[in-house]
Amino acid sequence: MTEELDILVIGAGQAGLAAGYFLHQRGVSFAVLDEHDRIGDSWRKRYDSLVLFSSRAYSALPGLRLTGDPAGYPGKDEIADYLEHYARIMRLPVRMNESVTSLEGRGDAFLARTSSGKEIAATSVIVATGPYQKPIIPAFADKLSRDVAQLNGATYHHPEQLRSGRVLIVGDGPTGRQLSIELAATHEVWLSAGKFRLVVPQRFLGRDIIAWFETTGALRDDKESLHGRFVKLFDPIPGWNLRLSVLRRAGAKIVRRAVNADGRAVTFADGKSQIFDAVIWVIGYRDDSSWLHIPEAVTSRGNYAENRGISLVAGLFHIGRNWQNNRASALLAGIGNDAAGIAAQAVEFVRSPKSERSL
Repeated sequence: MTEELDILVIGAGQAGLAAGYFLHQRGVSFAVLDEHDRIGDSWRKRYDSLVLFSSRAYSALPGLRLTGDPAGYPGKDEIADYLEHYARIMRLPVRMNESVTSLEGRGDAFLARTSSGKEIAATSVIVATGPYQKPIIPAFADKLSRDVAQLNGATYHHPEQLRSGRVLIVGDGPTGRQLSIELAATHEVWLSAGKFRLVVPQRFLGRDIIAWFETTGALRDDKESLHGRFVKLFDPIPGWNLRLSVLRRAGAKIVRRAVNADGRAVTFADGKSQIFDAVIWVIGYRDDSSWLHIPEAVTSRGNYAENRGISLVAGLFHIGRNWQNNRASALLAGIGNDAAGIAAQAVEFVRSPKSERSL
């Protein structure tokens, strides 16, 4: 039999749980589905040394603070356990080990099929799969020899995964820089850098940089405002320990953007090449829309077709997107504001006249 719900939330990370918090207050029937074994596993499975760049004071969801020193910085497992605790305290209807394998539009409702073989009909759907779905791997990676170990932001966990030798890290965002410092202690590290990155101190005048972002508006100013566009353009990286000068002192060699590969060699934008024993791709992520069988909901490049979390398909919403509304949209510090807005719109759609919501 097909289960019927007002709203289906796909993903039980911080975005899905925040949406669930507000839906619970609205008195609608809903469920939150997630593919992992435990709530928080999307955090637990990231690299072991990951520590947030936002303090505990700015790393909590609506209605429940994160215990511990507010000025301290939580690790990934602490956040994972917090999310699990949050779902339990808020009594959210979360179903683990159940992913949505397909979503279609059927008349005035969405029809979801799950990995357990169930069918769920929902009037509205909130996609909360987050910004970290499918690691971006360039096509030329296939030209690398099988002798070169290849990892990415989802598969790298600790230095012991790599044998001794020369490691190339492709992508100089926060993750690439953090891994460069970590691996430089045990390996010969090369970091492939692209565009200019603005690096700011983690703390300034005794305050967390996120607190300064909050004070100056850099955290929550709308992305279309003059200040918001400026912040988005530079998208500063917190932590002076991640400056390229510091990475060089730690032993990392900074090189140009990687553009090609052949065997064990990688070629850079300046035409120079080097032999490597391992490559870690941390360029970024893209949407995995293979399960979303509604043509209007997906762009020609396979990304979700949405603006500020509102899909081109009526009744379909997204949450937890990078820069959905502002710098804080994909962060624990800001997901609550976006969740409140998206939840309200989903409920409004559910309660609208049936004749007005044909898919």
